[in-house]
Order: sequence, then C-alpha cells, then structure tokens
Amino acid sequence: MPPQPDTVQSSYRDLMQVPGLAALMLAATFSRLAARMFSLTLVLFVLARFSSPALAGWLTFAAVAPGLVVSPVAGALLDRVGPTRAVRIDMMASAAFIAAVSLCGWVGWATPPVLFALVILYSLTGPLGAAGTRTVLPRLTPPHARDRANALDTACYAVVDVLGPALAGLVVAGFGPEVALSLIALAYAAAALCLARVPDLPGLAAPGSSFLGQTVEGIRIVMRQPTLRGLAISYSLYQITMGALVVVVPVFVVEHYAMAAASSVTGLLWAAMGVAGGVGALAAGHLSTSGRERPVMAIGMIVTALAAWPVAAEFGFGGLAVGLMLAGLVAGPIDVALLTLRQRRTDPSQLGRVMSISMSLNVAGFPLGSALAGMVITNSMAATFVMAGVASFVAAIATASIPRDTPATA
Repeated sequence: MPPQPDTVQSSYRDLMQVPGLAALMLAATFSRLAARMFSLTLVLFVLARFSSPALAGWLTFAAVAPGLVVSPVAGALLDRVGPTRAVRIDMMASAAFIAAVSLCGWVGWATPPVLFALVILYSLTGPLGAAGTRTVLPRLTPPHARDRANALDTACYAVVDVLGPALAGLVVAGFGPEVALSLIALAYAAAALCLARVPDLPGLAAPGSSFLGQTVEGIRIVMRQPTLRGLAISYSLYQITMGALVVVVPVFVVEHYAMAAASSVTGLLWAAMGVAGGVGALAAGHLSTSGRERPVMAIGMIVTALAAWPVAAEFGFGGLAVGLMLAGLVAGPIDVALLTLRQRRTDPSQLGRVMSISMSLNVAGFPLGSALAGMVITNSMAATFVMAGVASFVAAIATASIPRDTPATA
C-alpha cells in the first residue's frame, strides 16, 4: 500500500531526498555564513581602524537598509526571471563587492566614503538571495513537509550563527580583517557554484503584466493582508533587538579584553548563541508550530526581552553569555513559526514578490537597531541593552495582536 500523505518525508533524512533541496541548503549555508561573517567583520574592522562605534553602527545600517528599500523591485524580478537565477545573481554580485572591500583594505583605500559606497552596493542585491532562497524552498517541498523544511532552513541559520562569528573572530584576530573579507567573498562564490545543482525554477508572474505593475501589486498584497502586515510590524520590532546586540556585544567585550582577544571572545559568544538557536529550531520543527505560530512567537519575544535586560546587561560577562544563549534558544522557534505562518498566508503565484517585500519589512528593524545602538552606546551601554529589551517586549504585544484570518492557500 502506498504511503499516506502525512507520512511522506516524515523525517529530516527523507526530506533531504527531495531533488535539489540538499544543494539549496548547502548554497544557503555558504551564503549565510558569508553574510554572518561580514556583519561581525565589518564592526571589528571599523573598531580597529577608526575606534568609532557610531561609524560601525551606521555602516551596518548601510549594509542592510538600501536592500530593504529596493525589495519590491527585487520581488518582481524574482517572479519574472525565477528564484534560482535571481539567487545566483546575488551570490556573484556579493562576492564581487566584498572582494572589493577586502582589496581596499589591503591597499589603504578603506576610507568611510569608500566603505559606505561598497556596502550599499552589496546591500542592493541582498533581497534577491534572502527572499529567493525562501521562495525556492516551498516550491521544492510538498505542503505537508514545509514545517519541517522551515525548521531545517532555520537550523542552517543556527549552524551559521555558530560558525560565522567564531570563524570571523578567529580570522580577524589571527590574520586581520582583510583576510576575513577575502574568505567571505570565496564563500559567496561557493554558494553560486552550489546553485548549479538546484532546479532552475521558472518565474510565475502573469504573462503580459508590466514590471512596474507587478512591483506595485506586491506592495499592495503585503499591505492589505492582515497577517503579513502584522508580521512586518512585530518581527521588525524584534529585529531592533538583534541589530542592537550586533553592535553592543563587541563593544561590551572590547571594554573587558584587549582587541585581539576581544575578536575571538565575541565570535565565541555568537557561536554559543547559534548552538542554542539550532537546538531551538530543530525542536520547533519536530513538535510542529503550525496553527500555534502567534503564541510561539510572542512567548519567544518576551524571553528575548528579558535576556537583553536585565540578564545580559546587569550580571557582567556571565550574564551576557547566558542572555545571548537564551535569546538564541527562542530565536529558532520564533523564525520557524514566522516562516510557516507567512507561507500559509501567501498565494504560491505571488510568493516571490510577497517573500521579498515581507522579509525586507520583517528585518527592517535590524539596521535601525544597529544605528540606534551606535548612537545610544556612546552615552550609556546599559541604556542600549534596555532599548533592545523594550523593542522585543513591544514586538511580543504586536505579535499577540495579529488577527486570525483565512489562509491564502491550503
């Protein structure tokens, strides 16, 4: 007798037999590793060269925010040219721009204006890769397996959160930021090569529709859909916390350790957070968050708020380590619930546009949190942690307020 639908691909091992899924996960891991290394390497590079937390915060903002602005255009492009091809474009462009940052560091051209220009260019193609990967994923996997596929995807992020900061910190400490930037460029190039084994999925845009019309339609869909609109607000508030931590954690560590040791210690702290995130994500996939996404997200955000303040802020270095691990542990379930809920509320033919715009709105708080932290931390490190905690607490309230509605697709 053939297997029943609810037992097909019932394990992570079975899921990886889906054609192209293993290659997609490998490409996603390489590209996310590169992005995660870059976010920390950029901060350490600026602190070492310019001793300016404010500049580090604004450059982190510039590496993310421009991509958020162009996300509607990126979404329309995903639905027209196909998500696999769009992701490949981002991987190649990112490799080129990070290599240029590395070269400028080697030859002494890494002035603030040059760094701003290069990280902005790097940011502009970002939505193609981030949204493209998560547009390919549900098209490769059957509906009943998506909750577990989302958990696997989130666990890959957690692996990156273990390896990325640790590797970035060790390489910067041992060989300098220019070498770390070169490795980041190579990781993006490796991601582009892995995509050769992923099916070249076609775009699903309606024939004859204009590019501008599709762009505007994508914005309209996200703004009118109550769940997507609510997630854009709540998750972006949560990301203010994460953006603030990216800046405040290295500064906290630098105040307690010499610069060379601080790079390694910061990397290990983020690695510990990543381990906790992987455990949380896989547990969420095993238990299934479908139908319970809102309470899972809201509870996780409250825990994150408490982890930022008072745990990380008021109990010294040990409190910082425990706080980051708590935040990582609940980040996995939060992300799995977000992905599952967003997919259930989206028409497959609109997935590229909705995913690009929605994801960009979801993470809009990250660069804002980094920029705010860069300014607030010059006056008070404690106030920066408080700001991070308040953002997640308000995010939890916003998540609990998201109305229930009818899925766009079964």
